Amino acid sequence: MMRTNSFFFNIVIAFVLMACSEGNAPKPRGYFRISFPEKDYRLFDSIYPFAFEYPVYGTIVKEDSRPGEGDWISVSFPQYKAKIHLSYRYLKGNLDQLSEDARNLAYKHTYKADAIDERVFSNPEKRVYGVLYDIRGNAASSIQFYITDSSRHYLRGALYFRCEPNKDSLAPAIDFFSRDVVHLIETLRWK
Repeated sequence: MMRTNSFFFNIVIAFVLMACSEGNAPKPRGYFRISFPEKDYRLFDSIYPFAFEYPVYGTIVKEDSRPGEGDWISVSFPQYKAKIHLSYRYLKGNLDQLSEDARNLAYKHTYKADAIDERVFSNPEKRVYGVLYDIRGNAASSIQFYITDSSRHYLRGALYFRCEPNKDSLAPAIDFFSRDVVHLIETLRWK
């Protein structure tokens, strides 16, 4: 009987010790921590019919534009593989068409997006009106917008990262740069 009790005691101890050990379950994938600079802005005011403030950690780059498609520039953030692409068009009675094109371009991301929120901007004193599309999920572009004065000027923009979209790893960068996009919109003025 003593051997039987000792046998069961050893089995119970073995189960208790095995239950306390850490399992070999795979760990979730981790992402590198990204350090962002302090927010500070400078004025972009050049030959273009608009001016705005952009981050000091970005650079303005003139992009190749297609004939008849206006002027293209970008606010580039090479250290983060990010760009805010901007395209300017002079309005010729085509505001409805350009606004609908911007909406269609934003909603092309619907199949990858979890949600698309629209934020309206209106500043009658500066004649700045527009819509920002906040695209959530694994879409190629997470922020798109257009700004206009409703009569002469139209500026369309989009935030892109030069990497495979992954909402989990890009979330801190999207949050950081979306505040820069909003600042650009809020400080824009027409000439």
